[in-house]
Amino acid sequence: MILNQVRDSGKSIMHKRVFITGCDSNTRWMLPWFEHNFKKHNPNAILHVYDFDKEFLSESHWFKKPSAMLDASRRSSRVCWLDTDCEVRENIESIFDYTVSNKLSMVEDSPWSLRRGETWHNSGVVAFQGRPGILREWVMQIKNLKEVPNKMFGDQDVLHGILRAELQRMVYIRDLPKKFNTLRLDLTDNKAPKRISIMHWTGAKGKEEIKRQMND
Repeated sequence: MILNQVRDSGKSIMHKRVFITGCDSNTRWMLPWFEHNFKKHNPNAILHVYDFDKEFLSESHWFKKPSAMLDASRRSSRVCWLDTDCEVRENIESIFDYTVSNKLSMVEDSPWSLRRGETWHNSGVVAFQGRPGILREWVMQIKNLKEVPNKMFGDQDVLHGILRAELQRMVYIRDLPKKFNTLRLDLTDNKAPKRISIMHWTGAKGKEEIKRQMND
């Protein structure tokens, strides 16, 4: 369901909990796979899909993600963003139990923290309640970007720049259990939990795994 269809009705529809994702012409091929897994395990949950080819046109690619989150916060008390390369393996509605006021609930990006020598959090899964100030700051910082430094720079890098100081991170981030965003490199590093609720197939190798699953 494209969120535009809700907004165009002319009414503000409020939900208690909503999951959102977004894709453009480059990533839409993953959407049927994503939706199948999500709906299989979460048949009663609300899922909105943003069409990034038509929305938030002042931003590019995955820089649109925080704007989608901010937009969804106007229609739901609690919101959870999921990247479309996330394989939902079980019911994940309990993720909303980990949201607290004025914080973003995220899983630490352990592979990136290890390789960069400082704490990072992965923006592939983000849950929150209300409209945290840090979310508005994230959106503003992206809008103020004059240019993208390189193709490896993304929304996660912008958030990390805001929260690089450990105190800032403690104030504005609540850690989610790793099962809610297990990264492909967690498997490589033998750091994956025994129980995986969301498997995040990052990078080119991850996309190959998604294609394999789609072809099975």
